[in-house]
Amino acid sequence: MTGRMIGVIGGSGVYDMDGLEGAEWREVTTPFGAPSDRILTGTLDGMPMAFVPRHGRGHVHTPTSVPYRANIDALKRLGVTDVVSASACGSFREEMAPGDFVVLDQYIDRTFGREKSFFGLGCAAHVSVAQPTCARLGSACADAAEATGSRVHRGGTYLAMEGPQFSTLAESKLYREVWGCDVIGMTGMPEAKLAREAELCYASVAMITDYDSWHPDHGEVDVTAIIATLIGNATRAKDMLRALPSFLATDQAGSTTPCPQGCDRALDHAILTAPEARDPALVERLDAVAGRVLNGATE
Repeated sequence: MTGRMIGVIGGSGVYDMDGLEGAEWREVTTPFGAPSDRILTGTLDGMPMAFVPRHGRGHVHTPTSVPYRANIDALKRLGVTDVVSASACGSFREEMAPGDFVVLDQYIDRTFGREKSFFGLGCAAHVSVAQPTCARLGSACADAAEATGSRVHRGGTYLAMEGPQFSTLAESKLYREVWGCDVIGMTGMPEAKLAREAELCYASVAMITDYDSWHPDHGEVDVTAIIATLIGNATRAKDMLRALPSFLATDQAGSTTPCPQGCDRALDHAILTAPEARDPALVERLDAVAGRVLNGATE
């Protein structure tokens, strides 16, 4: 890495980012189509930032129609090194109450209608997502959230469902009691997998809005109640993001050290297709997300 740049993907209720100096909504073109919206760029306490509203301003995208590949490609193309995702979710745990934040460390992916990889026929790659989030970045997010008054749970498993409907009672009980999940949402995957393929450090902060449908005292999910909690969560998420740069200190030259977890080197041994067998058209599309290894530079 050279200079650090934070990319933020805002979920439901988080459609902009306050306090950026030199703020500008920029149109970014990617080989994977248009991102969810223009990208808001600027600096915050001297830290370069880029923000994309996952659902677009006005919330035009469903969880399935979000252009996940384009969003990640656009952030990488702009020079982002660290991606922070903020998303609304339901809770499977009594102690993880509406209004709390959970810094995720694991996922179970139950989505089925989305493109889940930048790679494919003509350039096959297999990255490890055993540890799908960056512990260093996640810890900084937790510190920033706590410093700005949020109740934070460090670690949790996220069940990614396709949506757009909420869970049945039977599904909610399965995910909670049998699979041991902590929260449920509709947008965590394939975003985390794509960030890893793009060699980006990725952390996800799940903002709890409800108890899903398992809780005997809360019954089925109430969208009206969710929206009320969502508004408060969005305000505290913005507070967390404004505090985040101070918890991601760089040296005096503004450079960053390699990620201790290896997020920024995820492709070192992942691409299996021999150079002479690679599809030139696909390789060209991968210029931003995989250019480091496809161009022969491994340092």
